[in-house]
Amino acid sequence: MGMEITAMAFIVLVAVLIATGVRIVPQGYNYTVERFGKYTGTLTPGLHVIVPVIDSVGKKMNMMEQVLDIPPQEVISADNAQVTTDAVCFYLVQDAVKASYEVNDLDRAMKNLVMTNIRAVLGSMELDEMLSNRDRINERLLIKVDEATDPWGLKVTRIELRDIAPPEDLVEAMARQMKAERDKRAQILEAEGAREAAIKVAEGEKQAQILKAEGELEAARREAEARERLAEAEAVATAMVSKAIAEGDHRAINYFVAQKYVEALKDVASAQNNKVIMMPLEAGSLIGSIAGIKELVAEASLDNGSDKGNKKVSKKET
Repeated sequence: MGMEITAMAFIVLVAVLIATGVRIVPQGYNYTVERFGKYTGTLTPGLHVIVPVIDSVGKKMNMMEQVLDIPPQEVISADNAQVTTDAVCFYLVQDAVKASYEVNDLDRAMKNLVMTNIRAVLGSMELDEMLSNRDRINERLLIKVDEATDPWGLKVTRIELRDIAPPEDLVEAMARQMKAERDKRAQILEAEGAREAAIKVAEGEKQAQILKAEGELEAARREAEARERLAEAEAVATAMVSKAIAEGDHRAINYFVAQKYVEALKDVASAQNNKVIMMPLEAGSLIGSIAGIKELVAEASLDNGSDKGNKKVSKKET
């Protein structure tokens, strides 16, 4: 009986020693080892053997990145606008010893620290700046909180403001302000559009007037050229007819009579007060005159041709 009790006691002792001396640390965790309440070492992931009864596991630290919800809180901006905001914080435990023994209740300490910095950062900004610079706010919070938690063996990786909510009356005022700004911009754009349209119209009218003046100038130039050519032709014709009259050709006289006759008819017909014109018209004489003109022109053409031929012959002879 005594031997059996001793064996049972030995088995229980061995079980206790194994239970208190063997430790398995899962991946992503670090355990601290304490001897009589004092830190003596750190157990990394894997199987470890410690001194039974004397050594014990102190803190079990999660070394993976963790997320911490920051509860909503009210913040007053620099221009006395009250907003409600909340956030999330991501952090890593880089030193299990510091995180275990440098701070008590790590999560609560982190929440209070982040909330305090949110009030400090947002309280130094006006409402418009607060609503339009969320990335800059997150960056400032990250720098401040990471610096403050460095003695705890932590690395804060991100802090994100989830919402910045002004009161309803302030939201309505902001909406009215936004509408007024948009109306102002629309009116400015409309005025600029009208001004540009007026400028375009004026430029078009200016260009049209320039083109019209250039057209009139070109027309006047061509008309002057035409009158010059006509005067030259009349001079040539007058010289030719004068020559014919000097030589006693009656057809040249008929030409002048017919020309004056036609001009007189043209003047009488163009008078606006005359509805009905009664005048003697000797069509036979006029036709005869025109026929005489035709013969005269034909002879003049022949004379010119013969003169040219003679000139050519004379050139060949020379």
